[in-house]
Amino acid sequence: MLERTTYFQKCLRRLKQDVLRMGALVEDSFRLSHQCLFAGKLELAQEFQSREKRIDQYYRQIEEECATILTLQAPVAKELRILSAYMQLVRDLERIGDYAQNLTEMAVKLFNYPPHPCMKEIEEMSDFAQGMLRKSLKALGELDGTAGETIKHLDDEVDNAYTKIYQTLAQQRNIQGAVEPILLLALAIRDLERMADHATNIAQRVSYIVNGHRD
Repeated sequence: MLERTTYFQKCLRRLKQDVLRMGALVEDSFRLSHQCLFAGKLELAQEFQSREKRIDQYYRQIEEECATILTLQAPVAKELRILSAYMQLVRDLERIGDYAQNLTEMAVKLFNYPPHPCMKEIEEMSDFAQGMLRKSLKALGELDGTAGETIKHLDDEVDNAYTKIYQTLAQQRNIQGAVEPILLLALAIRDLERMADHATNIAQRVSYIVNGHRD
């Protein structure tokens, strides 16, 4: 029994390290998309295809690891809880990576238009969401079961920013020229809001791993 427990713990440690490596790639993708969108560094967009492949590879690998452990180790209730949380957590990371790629593609299209007055507010929203992801991954690395509630409050700030910016865009009058930048910015803040939601999910899944319940 002791030998099985030791082996299972080794499997979980390896799994956690793989999730953190995937998380580092996703965090870097978010940072690159931010630089493309707000600093005009469109050359960074070329890095996304290979980076997205690596994120997807980690996603599939981790799912396979979880499935193998479930099949071969017959985990008990607590172990099932941890594996389930990891499987859901990497899905959150994968989605954040997808949204980062979306933001980069929008940056390329927006580059042809003058900066919108609300870009500074959107940049602050992006900074906030990136901070949430960073804190969530730190909570995972340290297995901090208290982070879920904190991140949830931060998510409220992002939701408030989304509502404010969306209303600004939706109520804009006398638009001269193309409406494409307005539509793209509306999509960008939607994606940022969802990235923050997934970061919140990650922190809450860490709480579930540690405490057995989501904060």
